Amino acid sequence: MLDPISTGAPRSDAEDLARLGYRQELRRDLGSLSAFAAGFSYVSILTTVFQLFVIGYAFGGTRFFWTWPVVFLGQLAVALNLAEVGSHYPVAGSVYQWGRRVATGFPGWLAGWLKLIGDVVSVAAAAIALQAILPSVWGGFQLLGGDPSLTSRDGAANAVLLGAGLIVLTTAINMAGVKAMAYVNDVGVMAELGGVVLLIGALFLHAVRGPEVVLEPVHGPPSSLGTGVAGLLAAALMPAYVLYGFDSAGSLAEETRQPRRIIPRAILKAIVASGVGGALLILAALMAAPSLTDGRLSTDGLAYVVVSALGPTVGKVFLVDVALAVCVCTLAIQTGASRLAFSMARDGALPCAPALARVSARTKTPVAPAIVVGALACGMLVVNYGEAQLFVLITETAVLLVNLSYLLVTAGMLARRLRGWPGRPEAASEVFSLGRAGLALNVAAVAWGVALIVNIAWPRHDGGGAPWLSYFPVIGVAGAAVAGLGVFVAMQRPSEGRGARGALAARETSSAQIDILT
Repeated sequence: MLDPISTGAPRSDAEDLARLGYRQELRRDLGSLSAFAAGFSYVSILTTVFQLFVIGYAFGGTRFFWTWPVVFLGQLAVALNLAEVGSHYPVAGSVYQWGRRVATGFPGWLAGWLKLIGDVVSVAAAAIALQAILPSVWGGFQLLGGDPSLTSRDGAANAVLLGAGLIVLTTAINMAGVKAMAYVNDVGVMAELGGVVLLIGALFLHAVRGPEVVLEPVHGPPSSLGTGVAGLLAAALMPAYVLYGFDSAGSLAEETRQPRRIIPRAILKAIVASGVGGALLILAALMAAPSLTDGRLSTDGLAYVVVSALGPTVGKVFLVDVALAVCVCTLAIQTGASRLAFSMARDGALPCAPALARVSARTKTPVAPAIVVGALACGMLVVNYGEAQLFVLITETAVLLVNLSYLLVTAGMLARRLRGWPGRPEAASEVFSLGRAGLALNVAAVAWGVALIVNIAWPRHDGGGAPWLSYFPVIGVAGAAVAGLGVFVAMQRPSEGRGARGALAARETSSAQIDILT
């Protein structure tokens, strides 16, 4: 049968949503700028490149630059597939809603569960980035000890304090409603885009070497992995951590006008803008760094380059802009996570579903999910208080969780595509379609997802912590999957946790799904 969206265009976004099994509850106020901002600010190259530059350079030296285009092209294949499925199913919750329609059953539900946990971990990881910025702006931000490095015990402990304070702030903004969130997010993204362009230009103007630096095997103090392929594979954690979360515009689909048209464009604009901007920023930093061999690029990272090349005054102005980007990034991730939790709870797919699915009558925003996500992210920081490997462990875990959720969706899409999905999307003018390239791009996305996950999960840490910490990301993902299985089984039983509204939505969506998948 044909996809239901091919049978005629609905008269309104609310009617479109009703055909997918849900009634309009959230306030639909967002346009194309806010949708793009949601994805771009989640990726936030100023936040994440500043965070992970030290990791990339420590393992790969100047040639770690080449891990960026490789990861970008792989993630672009994933983004193209998510843009297509997001256009077909513009429902809050993105990966969960897409997964349950193309993968179905436990794998489809697991995609949402892993993405939700990955988002919570990412909130904590993004908030930690303040530690890489604020002490360089003013030493008074180093409240604990004297070593601000994220890989030191003092730096890790101070990162928890700064990060927890930021999460409290973003939780309050989320509780204020989508208009307040969108305003802060839009302003922050404009500041970040302007800052990226100006910073790249300023660093190029202060370059002390040419672009051929990325072809030269220059390193600081060598890592235990050496300077060859093994080091570059480890350095790929840097772009892998930066280039994900571009799907988050889909989580706001029920708050976006004309989501079938806007959401795919927002996803693709976010990944392309981030990919191009990040590559230029890394290149400019390597060209402007005062020294490539004194070890500071492996410890102080991009903040050291900015302050050294541009001077303390101008450099600190840019660092303030980076700090703003960190705040907006944390806000965007928490917003996406809260909408994902709301979407799952609305279907009765999470514990405490009625409370998590409740929408504020005043703000038309799900408040409880934002509070829960913020509390869990703060809890993750507190549990790891003072752990010097905190940053790397959290980032690796976040990368694995989110990319595994993407893989479950793209693998489900591939299985359905081999059975004729998506039917005849060309009959619906607003639906984004990959056309004849869909199968090849889908295969590429699945193959890339497997390769990325294996590489990031590979145990290779040489830090001073306990040896088992090398397996922490794998243990974390396995624990999340096992816990997810328990939750999934428990939520299949009739209980008060599956509210009437969620049960009705599930029944209506299942009816539509039968048409879609046959």
